[in-house]
Amino acid sequence: MKKWVWVSLLALATTAQAQVQTLAPATKKELVTKVLQLQQPAIEQAAQSLAEQPAAQMMQQAGMALQTRVPPEKREAVAKEIQSEVKKYLDQAVPLVRERAVKLAPTTIGALLEEKFTEAELKQLIGIIESPVNRKFLQMGNEMQKSLLDKLVAETQGTVEPKVRALELAIGKQLGLPAPAAPAPAASKAPAKPPVKAASK
Repeated sequence: MKKWVWVSLLALATTAQAQVQTLAPATKKELVTKVLQLQQPAIEQAAQSLAEQPAAQMMQQAGMALQTRVPPEKREAVAKEIQSEVKKYLDQAVPLVRERAVKLAPTTIGALLEEKFTEAELKQLIGIIESPVNRKFLQMGNEMQKSLLDKLVAETQGTVEPKVRALELAIGKQLGLPAPAAPAPAASKAPAKPPVKAASK
């Protein structure tokens, strides 16, 4: 009889301890879930960038191939077909990858947050993410990036473009492709002005 009482008490103690262990992390799990919900747009954006990367690389390669392998009169039609195929890929791949990223977030990002952050830190993190100042900063992200990149392109284009052309020529030479036609000088595009006649007296 005493043995059964002891076993029962031991079972109750084990159950109570298990409940405490599950209750304590439950609050932490809720905080992690909240962080993931707040970060969902960033998670989806990262997934979208990942899905778009191969298409961007192929578009770049296709752009070079259009200039070297496709006759000028067919380039516009071929370019439209390529764009259509890329759009079809993006329409299928982007939603798939974004959805999967959101589903994987709890077992990847969530697991790291739960392991590395205390409850107090998670609460502080949520406060930072939800703060109006942080939201304003994030909303300005595209504007700040555009401001930097526009200025960067303007200041480096003259230096970088010749290097890009040299690289294109070097790769084309290695692949045995014909050299692309040199662009016409800007001066030749403007019509020649007739000489100004002296006014007759």
